Amino acid sequence: MGAEGIASGEALRGTESFEYALIRVVPRVERGEAMNAGVILYCQQHRYLGCRIFLNEDRLRVLDPTTDMDAVAAALGALEEGCRSGPAAEQSPGVRFRWLTATRSTIVQPGPVHSGLTADPAAELDRLFNDLVR
Repeated sequence: MGAEGIASGEALRGTESFEYALIRVVPRVERGEAMNAGVILYCQQHRYLGCRIFLNEDRLRVLDPTTDMDAVAAALGALEEGCRSGPAAEQSPGVRFRWLTATRSTIVQPGPVHSGLTADPAAELDRLFNDLVR
């Protein structure tokens, strides 16, 4: 194995696997158009569950000017609350992540779960949020 392989292995020390899902707003399911509005990230080794939400109302109005913004904001707020507290707070972060990312047919939907490696789940959540939502 060359020096490049060793350096890559060394770079992975201290990293742990994580899972994340985008939170999408789908104003008209029949059209299949969606807008990213948040990210939920779970890292078992760090016992970390975090969520960042941002509703760009102007962008959503472009997809569907008749969208009920209050209802969307309430649904996004409920997801954010479910991540931090509420009835699910007694559950482990992994159980809450699975509940929050379960398939739904409402206007606010989790996307597929993806995985990666990180040494800092909070920083990874910020990066994903800035790259995929903002």
